[in-house]
Amino acid sequence: MSIIGNFIWMIFGGILGAIAWLIAGLLLCVTLIGIPFGLQCFKIAGFVLWPFGRDIELGNFGAAGFLFNVIWIFLLGWELAVLHLAIGVLFCITVVGIPFGIQHLKLSKLGLLPFGARIYWV
Repeated sequence: MSIIGNFIWMIFGGILGAIAWLIAGLLLCVTLIGIPFGLQCFKIAGFVLWPFGRDIELGNFGAAGFLFNVIWIFLLGWELAVLHLAIGVLFCITVVGIPFGIQHLKLSKLGLLPFGARIYWV
């Protein structure tokens, strides 16, 4: 069932979302300071492309991961988290959109704290 959900997701914006995250990651990797943030954008792009059948475990970050998460939250994270949260709530209003809303809620968690997050297959 997750394969069907992923194909529908890709057709209706998953590919464009993943491309946008890849471009953001490439732009961030231009500078040495932005490389860790660009790598997180690549991780998020992979999740945006194929979210069904995968889950996120937050935590497992050290002192550097905590510092990078704080910087990420102030620069990019809170906007992305609120955006995905709002889209997820809108999708969850309809019965058909609930699976897609759940995926946006996962993206909201990942958009808020990407450093130390682990994406795994369920």
